[in-house]
Amino acid sequence: MSGHDVNPFVDPVDVNPFQDASITQATRGLDKIDEYNPFSSPAGKHSDTTIPVSESSSQPAILQTSVEQSPRATAAAAQTDLIRKQEELEKKAADLEKREEEFQNRTTIAKENNWPPLPRFSPVKPCFYQDFEEEIPEEYRRLCRRMYYLWMFHSVTLFLNVLGCLAYFTADDNSGVDFGLSILWFLLFTPVSFICWYRPIYKAFRADSSFSFFFFFFVFFFQVSVYIIQSVGIPRWGNSGWISSISMIRVNLAVAVVMMVVAGFFTVNAIVAVILLKMVHAKYRRTGASFNKAQQEFSHGVLSNRSVQTVAAGAATSVAQGTLGRS
Repeated sequence: MSGHDVNPFVDPVDVNPFQDASITQATRGLDKIDEYNPFSSPAGKHSDTTIPVSESSSQPAILQTSVEQSPRATAAAAQTDLIRKQEELEKKAADLEKREEEFQNRTTIAKENNWPPLPRFSPVKPCFYQDFEEEIPEEYRRLCRRMYYLWMFHSVTLFLNVLGCLAYFTADDNSGVDFGLSILWFLLFTPVSFICWYRPIYKAFRADSSFSFFFFFFVFFFQVSVYIIQSVGIPRWGNSGWISSISMIRVNLAVAVVMMVVAGFFTVNAIVAVILLKMVHAKYRRTGASFNKAQQEFSHGVLSNRSVQTVAAGAATSVAQGTLGRS
């Protein structure tokens, strides 16, 4: 009956399963594994060096998100660009209108002649209007100024020629003809050269006139020939050139030196004139001028001239009256 004496409601004896001998022997190996440090130096030696951690590793990784503009933002940007371009175009148009008005005002207002620069109290008034900055294009302005300086140098040379021929006349009584002709050349060639070859080239550069170019080439070629003759200095021609000055070396050295200076001025005139003639011809070829265009300009200018029209009308009237009277 001993089997029935066991009380089923009493806690059984606490039995620890890990106290078994086989299990205890296995757990001893696990204690050694827990004490193992894989980062320690071998043989119990500890290293003092530390491995630095890179700065980039300490920063968190950030993903770059691509921002795409919406169609509405794209349309707004395009509209802003169009408005900006329209404002620029309107500004340029206003500037062009302003320049056109200024140009029309300058053309409508009568320009007062300013050359030669004479004082206001002078009874003789200026005969021409000259303004390089306003009338001559920038491409031709420098060359036109050089032509003007050549004309001034030409006038100074003619005046010095009068002084040289005067000195020649004081040393030689037979050279009175040269002195008289030198005064005539100074009084004649100074205004004639201005009207005949400087003003045509000024007008040619101002209005791109083929007729003015052709007229200038014809007259200036003759002027270059005159410079060469004056520099040579043929006796009794009114020029203090090289021949006349060299002939005076034995007679009067001082007079010869003065005449040589004048001859040098004539030589410089000839050289500079040839150089400028080539430069003008180069500019002329770039303008597209031609002989046919010059003929058209001449015919148009003659037919549109009021004085020519008046003379032609008078001549036609007189011929018609004569014809009717005979009939």
